[in-house]
Amino acid sequence: MKRNILPVLALLFGTLFLFTGNGLHSLLLPVRGTAEGYATTTLGLLGTTWATGFVLGCLTAPKLVRRIGHVRAFSGFISVIAVIALLTGIIVNPVWWVLLRAVTGFCTAGTSMIIESWLNERATNESRGAIFSLYIGITLIGAVAGQMMVPFADIHTPILFMWCGICYCIAMLPTTLSTAASPQPLKAVSLDLKALYRNSPVASIGILLVGIANGAYGTLGAVFGANAGLSDSNIALMMSTTIFAGAVMQLPAGRLSDRIDRRYVLAGMAAIAAIDGLLIFLLQPGHPYFLISMVVIYGAVANTLYPIAVAHANDFAAPQDFVKVSGGLLLLYGIGTIIGPTLGGPVMTSIGPYALFFVTAVAHVLITSYAIFRSRQRAAKPAGDREAYTTMPSANAQMITPESLSLARSDASKKEDTTVN
Repeated sequence: MKRNILPVLALLFGTLFLFTGNGLHSLLLPVRGTAEGYATTTLGLLGTTWATGFVLGCLTAPKLVRRIGHVRAFSGFISVIAVIALLTGIIVNPVWWVLLRAVTGFCTAGTSMIIESWLNERATNESRGAIFSLYIGITLIGAVAGQMMVPFADIHTPILFMWCGICYCIAMLPTTLSTAASPQPLKAVSLDLKALYRNSPVASIGILLVGIANGAYGTLGAVFGANAGLSDSNIALMMSTTIFAGAVMQLPAGRLSDRIDRRYVLAGMAAIAAIDGLLIFLLQPGHPYFLISMVVIYGAVANTLYPIAVAHANDFAAPQDFVKVSGGLLLLYGIGTIIGPTLGGPVMTSIGPYALFFVTAVAHVLITSYAIFRSRQRAAKPAGDREAYTTMPSANAQMITPESLSLARSDASKKEDTTVN
């Protein structure tokens, strides 16, 4: 284990601080924006523009990395992120915040892809599972640690924005100072949405809807908490425990989907998320811990949907089409995360903060309905012929990149690709 982890330990150390900065900045902006009285629709645009930048980064950043190299690209991307984090603390203006979040999203995609490609190249078939599990754990710890920093300083001052900049600068050091050889060039995302839909209609439609729900909650969850009367510390607790609950629930849900039709598991988890969301919307619980517990249940089931849908798509895909399928799913999820906050903001403005969970419930009801409908149209893949389920980074902790999907691949898939190629 030590022999497998030591070569990437410095990189993982930098990853921890990168996601700490990401977690702090992504929660700090909506909390500070709510305190400044910014409209919910405007705060929703913070997520819309970030997701737009992230998707564009996944599509175009590989070309830039190939041109200037991994180390220089990584340093450039993270320098821009650090500068923007500091600027948002100095220029407290909603228009600038919305515009700058698009740049942050683009650069975040670049940094994540570089880290993941580095880990992917250093991993062997024997160490891949350990490295990927450690990577997921570090992203979760970093995101949660960043969010939990919010209650420890006055959000009306630039202090927390400065801590974001410090975290990003520390994250840059390991790769900048490393003498290890750069990994192979990043793979461009391959897109064929028609072929992807023919391969798996449930995965295609489902992941688009998952993106809508996750994008709405991930961006506006903190705004909901503030308008529902939660303190800064309780908002941080709600957002953090939701991430952890989703991470813990992934494995049992995934193992269940390995045994029965994944579409039934997808429908069941989406139904629970829909029911829980509707209960939050209708009951509007006022007690902080009761409200947080209901939101945690939501996060536990909602964060299982993406990896189950990916596994279902892979069940019907040929090994050589993995990258193409991954790229298409990534684009659909990104489109969903752009739509979600754009819809959620105006709905919350019109109906109230609890309407956020009405938006997510509608998306989850549609997932349940379509998964059940499609289960009547095509037989499930036999359990022995399915791609093994693999856990994914929690959707509320980070967006998925093509490189993380590649890093997550099972040993069997790697061997199949070698045989095909």
